[in-house]
Amino acid sequence: MSQLQRIAIAPSQFQQGQILLTKEQQHYLGRVLRLREGDRFIAMDGKGKWWLAQLAGEQGQVLEQLLVETELPVSITLMVALPKGNGFDEVIRCCTELGVTCIAPVLSDRTLLDPSPQKLERWRRIAAEAAEQSERSFVPTILEPVAFNIGLSLVIGDLSFANSQQYICVARGEFPHLKDCLQHKQQMTNDKGQMTNDKIVIATGPEGGWTTQEIDQAIASGFQPVSLGRRILRAVTAPVVALSLITAAYEV
Repeated sequence: MSQLQRIAIAPSQFQQGQILLTKEQQHYLGRVLRLREGDRFIAMDGKGKWWLAQLAGEQGQVLEQLLVETELPVSITLMVALPKGNGFDEVIRCCTELGVTCIAPVLSDRTLLDPSPQKLERWRRIAAEAAEQSERSFVPTILEPVAFNIGLSLVIGDLSFANSQQYICVARGEFPHLKDCLQHKQQMTNDKGQMTNDKIVIATGPEGGWTTQEIDQAIASGFQPVSLGRRILRAVTAPVVALSLITAAYEV
């Protein structure tokens, strides 16, 4: 099964036991991957459903639904200050591979990038491609960029984050290491020994780090300042390190 090619589809493309392929997907499967009539592939809708299908003319005939368990037992929202250049592309790729649930780009006082509306479409496409490659069941949600203080307000105002762990990564200062703050797996099990669903919100800063005012705003919003180590990490490295630590702590 691991040898089969995977494509991401919209949930609406699955209809009555068939995958309604777009012209681009037909071209990709037939011309790029050189699949022929009857060849098999995997379709994933980015919402947790996978199907084994075979090419039948311009459509995919579904053979069976697949059970894929590649997701973490925690929901991770990454609030990341947009790095300069195309660095955010790599953040999306790596963090999608590591299991992020939602990426919320924010504009901090030291953000140098002024993203165009076309960037959001590109970022979502990168997330879908990375989810395909890493065999994720879900494609992470990529939100529209907002100012950092607005991002904080959205988290505070969202009742689904009421009991979440909330951290802001600070490069300098005497703060506890993130790995020592994360709840241990044993704390996340119910009476039957099953992992309970938990949410983590983690914020990583821009080139030059968060300003003192931004750190104070985050603390006032319920975020705990944490360290990722004694070295100063680049704005594109910190999110990957943070996600790696969370993955290591909660991977079942």
